[in-house]
Amino acid sequence: MRSSEAATGSRLRTLTSSDGLPERASLPWYLAPVPERLENLGLRLAWAVVVTNLLGTAFGFWYYRAQFGETPTPMWPFLPDSPMATLLFAAAVASWKLGRNRQWLIALAFVGNIVLGAWTPFVLLTFRAEFPVSPPMWQFLFWSHLAMVVQAFVLHRIGDFPPRAIAVAVLWYGTNLVVDYFVPVLGDHPHHTALPVEPEYPVALGASAHDAAGAAALVLVLFAVSVAMATGSAKRRGHETAAKRLD
Repeated sequence: MRSSEAATGSRLRTLTSSDGLPERASLPWYLAPVPERLENLGLRLAWAVVVTNLLGTAFGFWYYRAQFGETPTPMWPFLPDSPMATLLFAAAVASWKLGRNRQWLIALAFVGNIVLGAWTPFVLLTFRAEFPVSPPMWQFLFWSHLAMVVQAFVLHRIGDFPPRAIAVAVLWYGTNLVVDYFVPVLGDHPHHTALPVEPEYPVALGASAHDAAGAAALVLVLFAVSVAMATGSAKRRGHETAAKRLD
């Protein structure tokens, strides 16, 4: 029994150690809130994380099946926001594991997982009584999306968030905001995730359901981009400081 427990403990220590993994930069806690050992575990099990995100992506596309039928085909990339975010995350981590790190892909995954990982729980809570899903499904959607936020905050280990990469994320998610809430381009209505109430449904402070959803998305995009910029800046300062010490 004791030998089995010792072996389990040794295995766990190996999985959560930083040996052979990208170094953890010295960042403020609010830029790297996930415990280092949990980051290490996620990076150590990177391929399992990739598969999990791909399964989530497949489920997400299935979840949007009815909305796909109501949306013009050219606008499909702007519709399944959460599945696209998990797909980008899987691609970013897989690229890192294959030695082909793509900073723009990491930036897209970071912003997308924070925005959609937080926006969906906001909508689920705001319209909890009206949401047409079973309690187990509601719980699954709520916690799985919050997990997207957690995994986003591990990406600083494999990404430096250079300005050009962040610009790609701003361009994509800025465009996404426009077609989701303001100008549909094609079709009769914006392309955000269908809400369980009418767009004009009153929420609070004179805001409609559409307004509240759009405001939350905008605030979250600004927040995620700001965190990405701050992380990139902090990592560059760290690299410069380390270089000066070597001189």
